[in-house]
Amino acid sequence: MSFTPRPRAPAISTDPTRSGLPAWTFLKNFARNPTAVGAIAPSSQGLVDTMVDWFDWDELRGVVEFGPGTGVFTEGITQRLHPDAAFFAIERSPDLAALTRARCPATTVHEASAAEVQRLCQSEGMQQVDAIICGLPWASFPESLQAGILDATLDVLRPGGRFATFAYWQGVALPAGRRFSKRLRSSFSDVHRSPTVWRNLPPAFVYRCTK
Repeated sequence: MSFTPRPRAPAISTDPTRSGLPAWTFLKNFARNPTAVGAIAPSSQGLVDTMVDWFDWDELRGVVEFGPGTGVFTEGITQRLHPDAAFFAIERSPDLAALTRARCPATTVHEASAAEVQRLCQSEGMQQVDAIICGLPWASFPESLQAGILDATLDVLRPGGRFATFAYWQGVALPAGRRFSKRLRSSFSDVHRSPTVWRNLPPAFVYRCTK
């Protein structure tokens, strides 16, 4: 089954999410806490499409996003989301959470750690979810944080549910990047990589994982 994305709203010059402000806020948060942000620029539309087009949006009724940043993935999700689906995002940075809310005002954005997803799902009346879309900088995380978030992910993702997250090519060779790749393959029944999105800064690919 296919689902036609909803048309994007026209750009409005006074909207801070359509100006240079998101990139500046993103860079400011990177300088303040590079481990938590993990990138110097927001994701490209090509990476957004590679992430979200893998899902069958007609079938999804419970969706969570980790680390929406400036809201570019959130916007892609809401354009495809089924009218009956429940959806919320989790963003630890107050600045980035504010940008996501400005870009997607109908979306609930919790300022918390993704490791708290089970508690947040319960607060939203969701026991298990069909899909999790993740923009977290895994190659910057210590092993304990990687394990904690992935364990929480598996706790709320239904059997057969899908998890998508991206990785920058320069992070794949790092010890944390290699460790994360191995952990994904030991945690999910199926894991494969998308083609590289070269028009992203820096180039990236998507891990597509099925529980």
